[in-house]
Amino acid sequence: MDSDREMKKHKKRRPLKIKKNTKNRIQKTFGDLTRRKRMRNFIIVTVCILTCLIVRIGWLQFVNGEELKTQAYVQQTLDRSVNPKRGTIYDSVGNVLAMSATVYTVTVNPVNIEEKNKEKVADALSKMFDLDYEKTLKKVTKRSSIETIVKKIEKEKADELSKWMQDNGISSGINIDEDTKRYYPNNNLASQIIGFCGSDNQGLDGIESVYDDVLKGVNGKIVKLTDAKGGNIEDTSEEYVSAIDGNDLVLTIDTTIQGIAEKYLKEACIDNECTDGGNIVIMNPQNGDILAIAGYPNYDLNNPFNAYTDELAQVWDSLSQEERNNNLQQVWRNKAVTDAYEPGSTFKLITSSAALEEGITTIDKEGEFTCTGSIEIAGVRIKCWRHYRPHGSESLREALKNSCNPVFISLGQKLGVEKYYSYLRKFGLLQKTGIDLPGEGNSIFLDEKKVGPVELATISFGQRFEITPIQMITAVSTIANGGTYIQPRVVKQIINSETGEKTDVEIKKGERVISEETAKNVLSMMETVVAEGTREKCTGERL
Repeated sequence: MDSDREMKKHKKRRPLKIKKNTKNRIQKTFGDLTRRKRMRNFIIVTVCILTCLIVRIGWLQFVNGEELKTQAYVQQTLDRSVNPKRGTIYDSVGNVLAMSATVYTVTVNPVNIEEKNKEKVADALSKMFDLDYEKTLKKVTKRSSIETIVKKIEKEKADELSKWMQDNGISSGINIDEDTKRYYPNNNLASQIIGFCGSDNQGLDGIESVYDDVLKGVNGKIVKLTDAKGGNIEDTSEEYVSAIDGNDLVLTIDTTIQGIAEKYLKEACIDNECTDGGNIVIMNPQNGDILAIAGYPNYDLNNPFNAYTDELAQVWDSLSQEERNNNLQQVWRNKAVTDAYEPGSTFKLITSSAALEEGITTIDKEGEFTCTGSIEIAGVRIKCWRHYRPHGSESLREALKNSCNPVFISLGQKLGVEKYYSYLRKFGLLQKTGIDLPGEGNSIFLDEKKVGPVELATISFGQRFEITPIQMITAVSTIANGGTYIQPRVVKQIINSETGEKTDVEIKKGERVISEETAKNVLSMMETVVAEGTREKCTGERL
């Protein structure tokens, strides 16, 4: 028992007591260490922050300096664009086909319109220009530097707005700036050649599109200093940077010839119920100038997005947007350039030219050919269009006059595929002409390696392949030009709007395709076709 008490006594020893002054010294020591640690950490953090700031300042100054400078300029200035006048388009004798007239664009600077006037301004603008009030009010109250209200208004409307501003004591916040609008004096004339412009005066089709960079000019601007919110700064004036007008174009098109072609094409299409329309192409073979390209139906250049026939106008509102677009795309397209067709007997001129050039035949050798009404090629019998009453004995001149298929089939066989295709290339029938109109299509011929006797036979009289009208007339013009290929063109001159200097567009001559003698002989036969050619109705029978 005594031993147990001793053990419990030892376990209940009192805790070690530290003297007061010793305790103070320990606390002071630990406090000094903590302060030094905090100070060191503070210095490290401060140095890191300063380093980051220096790096950031250097980055902004030397790396992003120019960009930020530009952004600051944009923020502190208000630019209003001034559209240049688009260049005038003339026909070959100086008649105006397309021109730009002065109109006006109305914009607002919402931050410069007093709060008490915003509803009044929106109400006046919406009524004056027949706009939706809520949309107009949204623009007038928007937190932005500039909003466009209406574009391309006439001078009378611009004057009306100016008077209203004066009467209501509103001198800032509404801008009336000069703009330009495209006009086409002749409405539908040459519409598929000239093309039209969009709301921002950009060329969308035809010559307007191909020569957009030449016609559009360079925008000017009105620059004004503003505060950070886009508001006016007193005692500052506007800086006006003039626009540079676009250059003028002189086309090869002759308005008189174009008008006549369109008139008679329309009559022919209506009289013959040509549901797919038609085309006429007239070209000067000496220089490649296109004097006219008539297409039917055509459209009003001043209203290119409207229905273009009376029948369409009756159902236009009921059509979907996709259906409208499809109809418009059809009439905008210049089919003489974009679409391929089967040329038929006109292609016999190419076969005749190649055969004469190769010395396979002559033009007036009597009895050189005999038409029995058909000809057999590789086991296939191909009929003449007048198989029921064969042409009999013929010379080449007579065969062309009679449009006798068997004769030209035999010439094609004598030429052979390789030689025949070499002439197709020379006449430019296997590649695009490069005419300065948009969307030019290409011919569709069977690959040379796949052409057999029957395929060569049908090609020889103009069937089972397709070419574009512009390719066909360029090939025939090669014959009329004495045998030298010339690239077709629609623009012949560019006139500088600033200096008046005239620059002629180069006439691009290609290689000699056939000799002058061959060309002369083919032209002589062509004259015979017109003067004495068959007047019997062709049945158009094929294989």
